[in-house]
Amino acid sequence: MKRILLLAAALLIALPLALAGYEIASEPGSNEASSPVTDKAAQVARGEYLAKAGNCMACHTVRGGDAYAGGRAIPTPFGTVYSSNITPDNETGIGDWTADDFWRAIHNGRSKDGSFLYPAFPYPNYTKVTRADADAMFAYFRTLAPVRKPNRENELRFPYNQRILLAFWRALYFTPGSYQADANRPAEWNRGAYLVQGLGHCSACHTGRTALGGASHEDLSGGMIPMLGWYASSLASDAGPGEWELDELSALLKSGVFPRGAVFGPMAEVVGRSLQHLSEEDIHAMSTYLKSLPSAGPRRQEDGMLAGADADALLRQGAKLYGTHCAECHGDDGKGKPPAYPPLAGNVSLGANPAVNAVRIVLNGGYPPSTHGNPRPYGMPPFSTALSDAEVAA
Repeated sequence: MKRILLLAAALLIALPLALAGYEIASEPGSNEASSPVTDKAAQVARGEYLAKAGNCMACHTVRGGDAYAGGRAIPTPFGTVYSSNITPDNETGIGDWTADDFWRAIHNGRSKDGSFLYPAFPYPNYTKVTRADADAMFAYFRTLAPVRKPNRENELRFPYNQRILLAFWRALYFTPGSYQADANRPAEWNRGAYLVQGLGHCSACHTGRTALGGASHEDLSGGMIPMLGWYASSLASDAGPGEWELDELSALLKSGVFPRGAVFGPMAEVVGRSLQHLSEEDIHAMSTYLKSLPSAGPRRQEDGMLAGADADALLRQGAKLYGTHCAECHGDDGKGKPPAYPPLAGNVSLGANPAVNAVRIVLNGGYPPSTHGNPRPYGMPPFSTALSDAEVAA
């Protein structure tokens, strides 16, 4: 028995080392060189735009802190990861990095010293970014004011704090490779696919996760966002995006509001910090791609609904509460007055399963982002202090 345990322990140590050694020897794209750049200013401007497309500041900036200096806590089921300093400080940031080092991080998920990066940094998506775009982003980050701020150690539980074990995770869930255009699709569709799959890293939220934190599927059919308690809705064609007009979807992505509703929760931050800054052409391309996504299959049906007298009583109670707390803004008919007061009748979020988003908005309030297209958004007040759980359910 002792010999078996020793053998098992040796395998647990040897296998990750072997996988890591194999990856070092065969990193795809690691030899892809930069192309000469004649207009440095244009490259930096493009890099700034791409950094906004990737929403880099959201994770690499703490509230009230220096831009891109890192330190934001990113909660995961395995502990807390802290974002790194990506200002050009030589000692605590990426000041001593080269464009090749940055490309390695974006494309292969490995730091300057070769160590594995935790996938809280969404390199499984960023790997699709082209070398030219990665170089542009690096050129932009090099123009930032250096901030001396040491990176904070992650607070992950054992064994997740052992980076070498990421070799197993990567073997299961990570396939490096830049985006390859579909020759059968128009340029606009391919541009949208490149942004959604790559820098937009939409699947990081809109895809279910396994117990190990890897993507359980690749169809953007929705999933719970770990630790945040919000459900990222399906983006498949049989969900909201497929049913909306192209201009409606573009308006939602660009401004956070459209005639059928508004974005709240984590998506409000994405629109406010990232999507509103993209060009109309890129937003239209993303919308075109999203509307083309295939059906994710039959919609899940709510189960456990009451029937009979209990259901009637619940509906009567809900109607009374609605009249008291909701009808003034959303109307007796639930049609609202968009974009200030989103319609509730036929609202995709209210019909979603699980109903966690609707419950969270009622309890905590709903606040769309302030954007160029909606500079003074209306917010819904929280009702957690006014309603009991039973009343919220009703």
